[in-house]
Amino acid sequence: MTLKYVGPKPIISHTSIEFDKNKEDKYVYLSVVAQLIQALDHDYIDDKSYVYEKNLFSHDECLYILNKYCKNLNTLLTQTNDSAQEDMEHDKERARNNDMLSDQDKEVLINNIDIMHDYVMQRAVNKNVYYCAVNILADIVQEDHIEHITTPYTEPFLHVLHSLQGTLVYKQAPIDTKLDVFEVDKQLLVKLQVINILRDAKPII
Repeated sequence: MTLKYVGPKPIISHTSIEFDKNKEDKYVYLSVVAQLIQALDHDYIDDKSYVYEKNLFSHDECLYILNKYCKNLNTLLTQTNDSAQEDMEHDKERARNNDMLSDQDKEVLINNIDIMHDYVMQRAVNKNVYYCAVNILADIVQEDHIEHITTPYTEPFLHVLHSLQGTLVYKQAPIDTKLDVFEVDKQLLVKLQVINILRDAKPII
């Protein structure tokens, strides 16, 4: 299995296959998290702010960064996601045992689950790679004692920063953060402030 975009989370029933557009494929955020890793992983001088400007990475550039930092990337790309596979088998078993459905409806539901098998598996792989990259980003923030990160206020950046918040708080030594939105020269920015930080390195993306 390769790394590629498939689409939003599928909602599979005995009548249709629909898609929840609020649950986007994690693939769309990989370029952002790869850009942040590239921007933050360097030596720092105390009390100095850093500015990094680059357009979002292409697919090949993103893969290059992920291969460099995510040591188990090939495993994540090629292995069958056992958890996703088990979930689909569980859903099919529930369909077989659903007394509210006719035999025909059960057959349709199981067939719809099978139709979406590769789609669901690809989303699971993309999700695993994404969280591998977010964990790397969290390690960089922790090890380099980064004080704050400022990015454009866009949905992809905001999504990645929220993921980073969640990862940092579950560290062995939890790291508290807060997100603030502000405006500079009519441009909205979002700032992830690291609260319990040990030294002042201030990278600004």
